[in-house]
Amino acid sequence: MTSDIRRQVISSLAEIWDMSSDVRLGQLLAHLGFLGEAHFGRNLADMEDDELMAILQRHKAELQARLRGALDTTQSPRGSAVTVSGNTILLETPSATEPSS
Repeated sequence: MTSDIRRQVISSLAEIWDMSSDVRLGQLLAHLGFLGEAHFGRNLADMEDDELMAILQRHKAELQARLRGALDTTQSPRGSAVTVSGNTILLETPSATEPSS
C-alpha cells in the first residue's frame, strides 16, 4: 500500500467511524470485511487496496444517504427508503396523530 493510499484509507476509515458513533472499531472492521466478501468475494485480509478503498467509499456513501434520509424524514411523515450495505430500509418518523412510545 502506497503512502497516499494508506492516508486515504485511514482518512476514510476515520470519517466512517465518526459517522457511526454507536459502532465500535471492531464492529466496523468486521462489517467492512463482510462487505468485501459480499462485493468482491474476498475477506478483509485478502482484499486488494483498491477494493478496500471501493468498499470504504461505498459504505461512506450509504451512511451519508442514511443520514440524509433520516434528516428528510423529519420533514416528511411518510419516510424514505435508502440502501444501507445493499439492503433497502424504510426510515420513518411517527406522524403527529400517532402516540409516541
